[in-house]
Amino acid sequence: MLANTTGHCLTAHQAMIPRILKPFPYMCGSRMLSGYKPKSNVKDSYKILELEEGCSLDDIRNSYRNLAKKYHPDSGSSTADPEAFIKVEDAYRVVLSDVANKKKSKENKEEEEEDQFKTKAPQHRHYLSFEGVGFGTPSQREKQYMQFRVDRATEQVLEYRKQKLESQYVATDLMRAKDVRESKKVKITQAVERLVEDLIQESMAKGDFDNLSGKGKPLQKFSDCPHIDPMTHNLNRILIDNGYQPEWILMQKEIRETIERLRKGLVASRSKLGEPMTPYRQKQWNRICEQFMEDIRKLNKRIDSFNLVVPILSRQMVHFSADKEILRAQKTYKALMENKEASDSDTKEEEQENVKRFGWKSSLFKWLNLTLK
Repeated sequence: MLANTTGHCLTAHQAMIPRILKPFPYMCGSRMLSGYKPKSNVKDSYKILELEEGCSLDDIRNSYRNLAKKYHPDSGSSTADPEAFIKVEDAYRVVLSDVANKKKSKENKEEEEEDQFKTKAPQHRHYLSFEGVGFGTPSQREKQYMQFRVDRATEQVLEYRKQKLESQYVATDLMRAKDVRESKKVKITQAVERLVEDLIQESMAKGDFDNLSGKGKPLQKFSDCPHIDPMTHNLNRILIDNGYQPEWILMQKEIRETIERLRKGLVASRSKLGEPMTPYRQKQWNRICEQFMEDIRKLNKRIDSFNLVVPILSRQMVHFSADKEILRAQKTYKALMENKEASDSDTKEEEQENVKRFGWKSSLFKWLNLTLK
């Protein structure tokens, strides 16, 4: 009654409030919301969004996105229209509120139906105790409920024992299978050991080991360090003595040999071209440099593989630069040419000195050598 009278008083005195003091378009007594829209407006909003009533939220959002891209003034499209975009935005809000209201009304109906069913159910106290087990007076139902709990506990214990026994049987079966596999492995290894031992004894009987330098002597320790396993070092020494090398050492050796071969080949190719460098020789040199760059690229890939295998970080290698190697080859070629010119000048000076010393004798020796040839 107090709320109703208060609402009537507020609505009655609404006309007495000045317009300046009325910032809100609704009153508390009538409970009118500013977002309220009539049903005809909801139908128009669905038409504006090109949808039908009862569609999903995803359809509403997708339609709003497409129309916003079409009519938004900042989209830059030819169909941009601010007024149409405002209508689309208003329609989108109206449709969302309509969907929310429908969902809320549906939930309220379901709650009302559940309340109807709940009211029909018996609400007596003795039906809510003892998990609904038994019948009769409360004392009789309590005895029946205690017996029910005992029976349920017995069934749970039996089920637990059954599962435990099944798991034990499965574990024993697995252990048996594992034992069979291990026994086969032992038999195989024992057979291999017997075969190796027989071959060693046969070779000793034939005298194949008589010419060995360490016959009858114990194996020398690879290192006297007490912290190193002597068996491991003995095996490593045997492998080294027989020419075995780790993979990364072989790769390192291969990389060094390859770069030396490429450098020598590049210097030899430059020496064959000689001086001066004509346009034809320049083209040949460019082709040689391109092939050298391709070889360096392949070598750098090999270096990447080596860096992944090498066990020591300080032993890793860096990539080779094709441009630096080409400049190095040109400098080497120039140094060779200078040395050759210096040696030629020295030989000419020696010949001139010999001519000055011996005179006609040296010319006679030259004539004799030519005639004998």
